[in-house]
Amino acid sequence: MLPQMNGWVSCFSFFLLCTYYMAAARNANMLLELSPQEYFSSLQPGRASLVYFSRDVSPGVRLFLEQLENSVGALQDYGISVVKVNCLKEDVSRYCGKENALMKAYLFSALLFNEVKYITTLVELQNLENSLKGRSNVVFAYVPAIGTPEHRAVMEAAFVYGTAHQFVLTTEAALAKDIGHEDSDALSARLFFCHCQRVPDLTQPCRRTPMVQSLATLNIHTYLKLMAAPIVTEVAEDPEKVSTVHLQLGLPLVFILSQKETYEVDKRTAEFVAWQLLGKAGVALLSRDSVHLNVFLQSNIALKTAEEGAPIKYLVLEDTDEIIALVEDEIKGEQIQEDEDESDSNDPDVQDDQVMEAVYRDRKRELPLELIPTLTEETFNAALTETAHMVVLFYASWEAVSLAMLQSYVEVAIALKGTQGISLAKVNCWDWPDVCMKQNVTQFPITKMYEKGAGSLTYTGMLGTAELLRFLRLSSISCPVKLTTIEEVDEYLSGEVHADSSSYHSTSVLGIFHPRMKAAREAFVEAGNMLRGYVTTGLYAEDDALVLARKYAVPLPALLLARREDHRIDSVPLSKQSAPDIVQTIRSQLLETFPEITVENLPDYLSLEKPLLILFNDGGLNRRVRLEMLSLANGKGHEAFLACWMNLKNTPVGRGVLKAYFSTPPPLPLLAWVNLHSGGQVFAFPSDQSVTETNILSWLEKLKAGLEIPSTTLSDEAWKPPLPAYNFLRMMEATLPEFTVHTVYSRGGTEDLQQTEEVSEEKSTVREEQVEEPGLEAEKGQSPGRDLRGTVPRLVGREKPPKRHTEL
Repeated sequence: MLPQMNGWVSCFSFFLLCTYYMAAARNANMLLELSPQEYFSSLQPGRASLVYFSRDVSPGVRLFLEQLENSVGALQDYGISVVKVNCLKEDVSRYCGKENALMKAYLFSALLFNEVKYITTLVELQNLENSLKGRSNVVFAYVPAIGTPEHRAVMEAAFVYGTAHQFVLTTEAALAKDIGHEDSDALSARLFFCHCQRVPDLTQPCRRTPMVQSLATLNIHTYLKLMAAPIVTEVAEDPEKVSTVHLQLGLPLVFILSQKETYEVDKRTAEFVAWQLLGKAGVALLSRDSVHLNVFLQSNIALKTAEEGAPIKYLVLEDTDEIIALVEDEIKGEQIQEDEDESDSNDPDVQDDQVMEAVYRDRKRELPLELIPTLTEETFNAALTETAHMVVLFYASWEAVSLAMLQSYVEVAIALKGTQGISLAKVNCWDWPDVCMKQNVTQFPITKMYEKGAGSLTYTGMLGTAELLRFLRLSSISCPVKLTTIEEVDEYLSGEVHADSSSYHSTSVLGIFHPRMKAAREAFVEAGNMLRGYVTTGLYAEDDALVLARKYAVPLPALLLARREDHRIDSVPLSKQSAPDIVQTIRSQLLETFPEITVENLPDYLSLEKPLLILFNDGGLNRRVRLEMLSLANGKGHEAFLACWMNLKNTPVGRGVLKAYFSTPPPLPLLAWVNLHSGGQVFAFPSDQSVTETNILSWLEKLKAGLEIPSTTLSDEAWKPPLPAYNFLRMMEATLPEFTVHTVYSRGGTEDLQQTEEVSEEKSTVREEQVEEPGLEAEKGQSPGRDLRGTVPRLVGREKPPKRHTEL
């Protein structure tokens, strides 16, 4: 009986033990909830914890808490506990008492609790400096938020140098501004070295030397080594043999050439210069009496650079300002050379995509972001009602295309500053995914214009400043403009209506309808809304519409196109009267007879699938050549090809095109026949013949008869981006909405092209369904917009890269 009882006891004990460990495992993956007193009293040396101080839980905070709870298990493996501290309403402590603090999570480490002090006011910093004067120096760091790479770099430096200096940290932008942070509005992290050890008198302030480099671990290490070096080094040997920490770290060394009679004055000069150049260059005081220098007696300054083998420069300078300017110019020249070397390097992180390269190249450019307010979950809806048209850029702060778009967006804000009825704002989707999800933002950057009391309009054009500015100015005009008299029609066609926006469009479109043509009129209104922001449209549907029809010799319904550059009005009958057909008709009418090919309009003209008769020129065309080409483009048989030209000054990529067409490009101007859609052959017009309509037509007849030898035949290989995420040509929309023909350019016959169009229509339909039904992803367990990181690569990855021969 006893053995049986012992077996039951053992089984029961094992069951309790399993239950305990299962409960412990569950609790280990749960988010701990404590009061402020409970948390701070439980801090243990050597343990780190990620803490969120919570008072009221909004929908955006609830989403954050879900992600925070999901991270408990992973962080536990690294010895980091995750805690939610419930703040009481009456608690006004450092972490619970501020509204902005409730939008942050803090990483506490008891290991560095004493090494790094957190302060929030200038008085706290001054008191700390006073307590350390004559004893120790202070390293003061400002970071926009805890947990950023800059904060981590500061904490790593504190771990290494914490016994040598007192580290102080703040996230308060106001404090950074108080101590001279000139760029506090942009919230860039900065670090200052406070020289308190050299100040024995409590009434004297501690000098503060800012760190000019970015807050990276290596930069901070270099900076602190420079701060620890002697302000002035006295040397008594040949400058060629002198080596200091500055030269070892790649910085120049300035020698003040002294002698016994002027030693005291020279020493004060050296100290003054050293403080001005602290962190930029070293300063040494060299006595002429102790070393023989084979230089002019008038020389009073020597400059030694870190470059191996570089000769020492001996100079005669008048004052200390010239010394400082000399060093700063030297550093600036080295920085420019360094940037050029980086730009010319084969670094895959830079060269794999031109957008990322441009962002990297302009990484030190400071943008006046204060012109564009940042909207949050609390301020978004209210901001939409403040002005007639609110423009919002939805972007991600870590993504290259977003940062490139942000530069254009700032330039547009500067151009529209003071404009009535249009305001600009931005939303960082990385910080506010809920806002972007509610606005159906599934990829970025996306710019939307919200009209007060109406819906929104999405910009789908190029990311440049001029294109976006043009879209915003034209979007503020209602489309179509409803006209009620013949006089108003004349004013509209002459450009007097909305004259302030006339520089943003060269052609105005007017639809004229009889009042009984209701279906056609409604289709035109729909087409006008589709074209809003790209084309100005007007509508006339009065009883005397027949008067206009007789005046312009066109049956109703019809379109009138006022081309102000050519001072003419064209009339086009509307044989097809659905909204897409009207859009297509307007599109074809807006294409020029002899266009200048640019990056922006190239997709429109390639979609015609015609051979290109293209004239390359390094500048504008002279009047004779333009008239000859226009006559050719309007002449007999012009429908078989597209006559066009390219100004290489306006479109520098054209030089790369010529290099692809010809191993040795002929002199300009150069006329070429390029058949991208059949054979890929490129022919060059004879350079010994003048560009006249007669000569060109004779040459084209020889091409048709097969009597000319092609200069080159384009490769059949597809030009693919290095990665699907960098396929920006695929994402780029045409200059006008609904104008992009999603065609896979091939050299097949008509049957291949028909199959391509069918496939493109299927893909276009699927793409529209995905946008209109965002809930499909949610049904699969992933909430749309919750994690936008990598959205663009996912969307692009669904499509196969186009097989096209677009050297253009």
